[in-house]
Amino acid sequence: MSESSTPAAAPVRHYLVVAYQTLGRRELTEAIQERTVAGPADFWLVVPATRLVELAPLPPPMPTMGGVASLPDPEHDRKVAQGRLDTALQQLSAHAIQVGGEVGDADPVRAVKHALRRRQVDEIIVATLPAHVSKWLRQDLPHRLEHHFHVPVTHVASQA
Repeated sequence: MSESSTPAAAPVRHYLVVAYQTLGRRELTEAIQERTVAGPADFWLVVPATRLVELAPLPPPMPTMGGVASLPDPEHDRKVAQGRLDTALQQLSAHAIQVGGEVGDADPVRAVKHALRRRQVDEIIVATLPAHVSKWLRQDLPHRLEHHFHVPVTHVASQA
C-alpha cells in the first residue's frame, strides 16, 4: 500500500508595517501585495500617533500680538492617526489581505516595541516619505529598528 503525500502548506509569514503619512500610497501597497503573492501572509499596521505639528513641512508662523498659542493635543493626534489606520485597514482588506493594526506611541520605536510585546514578526516594513523630507530617515529609523529588535527591516520610500 502506498501513501500519497500532500505538500505541507507554506507557513504564514508575519509582517509589521510602520507608517503614517505613507499609508495608502502606491509604494507601500505594492510592497504588501508582493509579500502576499510570495505566500501566506498577515500584516499588522502600527501607526504612531505623531504630533500633527510635526507633520508641517515648514515651521509654524510666528505668533502675533494677542494671538492664542496652539498647544499640542495628544487626543486629537490619536484620533487622526486612528482615522488613517481605519482607512488603510479598509483599503487592504478590500484586496483580501489579512490585516489588523493599532495606533501606537508618537515615538515610532516605542510604538513598535509595544506591538512586538504581543506578536512575533518575520519582517518589519518601514514606509517613509522621500529622503529629502522624511523625519524618520533623518532619525535613521529603519536601522534603529533592525538594531534594536533583531528583525529584518525593509524600507519603502514614497516617491511623492
